[in-house]
Amino acid sequence: MRLGINTFLFTSPFTDKSTKLFPTFKKWGFKSVEIPIEDPSHITPAKVKAELDKLGLVCGSVCACLGPDRDLRGTPKAQQTGIKYLLAIIDQAAELGAHTVVGPVYSAVGRAEAVPPQEYKKQWKTVVKNLKLVCKHAEKKGIVISLEPLNRFETDFINTVDQAMKMVKDVGSPALGLLLDTFHMNIEQKNQAAAIKKAGKLITHFHSCGSDRGTPGGDHIDWPNIVKALKAVKYNADVVIESFTTDVKVIAKAAAIWRKIEPSNQDIAVKGIKFLKKAFSL
Repeated sequence: MRLGINTFLFTSPFTDKSTKLFPTFKKWGFKSVEIPIEDPSHITPAKVKAELDKLGLVCGSVCACLGPDRDLRGTPKAQQTGIKYLLAIIDQAAELGAHTVVGPVYSAVGRAEAVPPQEYKKQWKTVVKNLKLVCKHAEKKGIVISLEPLNRFETDFINTVDQAMKMVKDVGSPALGLLLDTFHMNIEQKNQAAAIKKAGKLITHFHSCGSDRGTPGGDHIDWPNIVKALKAVKYNADVVIESFTTDVKVIAKAAAIWRKIEPSNQDIAVKGIKFLKKAFSL
């Protein structure tokens, strides 16, 4: 198990120049970096990997960023744009040496609308078809796609572990697993530990975040039982801090961060990794 940090805590978009953050991550004790690729043109994978290699760090995961123009249940054009984007970042993830592409890969973040059951079923079939295509490419590249349920305010499509597990089953690809996130589960799951145990071996990635999007551990989340549940299902992949602050304006707006949750992004990273190391006995 490696502890990682998502670079959205410090910058957006991530570019080749953002690699200047890596020495600081190393100093704080992180072993893995999660890199959101907002546009494939923003990075040169070989250059980014070289900077990671110098420090003995890895890019464990690439975070997918889907907006209205990249929506696997959107207009035909948005679907095609979304597929093209996902295929491109799968290629870049492979070049970076990453294991997984993570996120809500099924739809645009922020699309939350009430649709009739028949329309929902139609959208579901569309996403299944599109993800089958994307997953075939991921299989060829040796990449796992970790699909993330989001809370009800960020999507109306997949909110719970049960829904996410059904999508994995319907797609039926060994390249599709689950990303569970403590922030989203805190809203949507009645019991986070029980949800983790139910998902079991399907969990291929994990985000640790405070109940208010702040520092993991400085909140009311039942961390001891979450840790026990992850150990019970023998989860041994990355645990990544994915918290946000008002410092990165674009992300703050997208994630509805309207106030200063913690004194600084450094506080989240430093206190967060200290807590996680103790919680997981690392």
